[in-house]
Amino acid sequence: MDSGTELGSELEDNPHGVGIFRLVATVITLTIGGGVFSLSGDLAAGGAGTGAIIVAWLISGVGVFCLVACFFGLSRVRPELKGGIYSYASAGFGDFMGFNSAWGYWISALLATVSYCPLLFAALGYFFPVFGEGNNAVSIACASAIVWFYVFLVSRGIKSVTGINVAITISKIVPIITAIVAIIFLQRFDPAIFMANFSGDVSVPFWTQVSSTMTVTIWVFIGIEGAVAISGRAKKAHDVGRATTISFLCVLAIYLMVSLLSMGVMTQAELAGLSNPSLAGVMEAAVGPWGAVLINAGVALSLIGAMLGYTVLSSETPYEAAEQGVFIKAFAKTNRKGAPIVTLIVTALIVQTFLILMLFSDTTYQFFYTVSVSMILIPYVLSSAYFSKLTVMGKDLFKGRLPGSVLRWRALGILGIVYSIYLVYAGGLTGIMITSILYAPGILMYVKGKRERDEPYLDNVRDKAIAGAILVMFVMSIGLMATGTINVLA
Repeated sequence: MDSGTELGSELEDNPHGVGIFRLVATVITLTIGGGVFSLSGDLAAGGAGTGAIIVAWLISGVGVFCLVACFFGLSRVRPELKGGIYSYASAGFGDFMGFNSAWGYWISALLATVSYCPLLFAALGYFFPVFGEGNNAVSIACASAIVWFYVFLVSRGIKSVTGINVAITISKIVPIITAIVAIIFLQRFDPAIFMANFSGDVSVPFWTQVSSTMTVTIWVFIGIEGAVAISGRAKKAHDVGRATTISFLCVLAIYLMVSLLSMGVMTQAELAGLSNPSLAGVMEAAVGPWGAVLINAGVALSLIGAMLGYTVLSSETPYEAAEQGVFIKAFAKTNRKGAPIVTLIVTALIVQTFLILMLFSDTTYQFFYTVSVSMILIPYVLSSAYFSKLTVMGKDLFKGRLPGSVLRWRALGILGIVYSIYLVYAGGLTGIMITSILYAPGILMYVKGKRERDEPYLDNVRDKAIAGAILVMFVMSIGLMATGTINVLA
């Protein structure tokens, strides 16, 4: 996507924009989330060794790059579509698919908030043992208080606080860079351990090891679809493609270093047994207690701020969908401060429900981010498919807006689809079942919203077939859960 002067000659400069350095730094900050702090343990948890992790990052590097290319391309060839993931699916495949894309994105965002809660209090548990592993009654009570406090803040019209944003950036980047530098320059990386870890758990087949890491690798990249749009703020047009590419490569490099350096500090089995956040355990093994203090403090500060961002995101998505006529009208209601009050409260109630469920099951941070990833894959597939469709049926849109041949962009779009579908496969039967359970209630929302507006719904064979398939999978999933064949909360 690095377009050089060719792209610069086709797009206009923005004199009020930002330079490439600030642009790259902003995208990196927006993309890197709390997942990086548990990357070491999560990659090893499925038995993956050094070899499987390298292959997994190669696959994910190519796959995510293709997804980034699709979102970048869509922002250029269809800039009038302001609704992002929802509007892409709707423009390409109709209202019902657009609704499902918005629904999946919303549920994914609120589940990200749920997943952050046990990770946050697991980190705080290092300093205050009362929080345990982050999913006990005290942790859930405190997490609930934070969730509702943020609802109050956003309902008052507060969408971001400069001080919080600065704290998030520092608390994310400084501990990660410190960990990388400490392991390398204090010579805590042991090549012998690294090579001993190469085969991982020999009882787990190699490709099963690779598949076990796929959800982890896409989880740490969730959000890049929104961060890509920031590249449009570039001061110089020829910096747009460069900033997008550089940002992606920098984030990938950070993830690679964290995961591979960890493989040279502790054995695969030790990494798999670490509690959250696993990077704290790696740092403690490498440099002593101060390393764990630094990482746990960084995680806590980062997630306290990140949860505010997700409160805004998970309330804005259904609000915008209601404004565009696919969610029920109530979701478009705002208070005197202009905040989407109904979606704020409904979202918080759903988050609260999942937090309570956490008390009565073995669900953890990993479970909820796995479900969050499974929900966002449909929006990713649909966005990639729409971009690919444009490369065939809307080739004229590419002239003067994107460099290179349409054929190259078509290849990137197709690879984006293939990668997204592979992620669905890697998630296994349980992932598909959970997804169907969470998508099925959305059909009721869609039908009610259309009826409120006296508009037709499910009025073609394709929409009826998709709705029917979702309902069939829903019934099958409930049946399998009822008989104990699968346990989605395990």
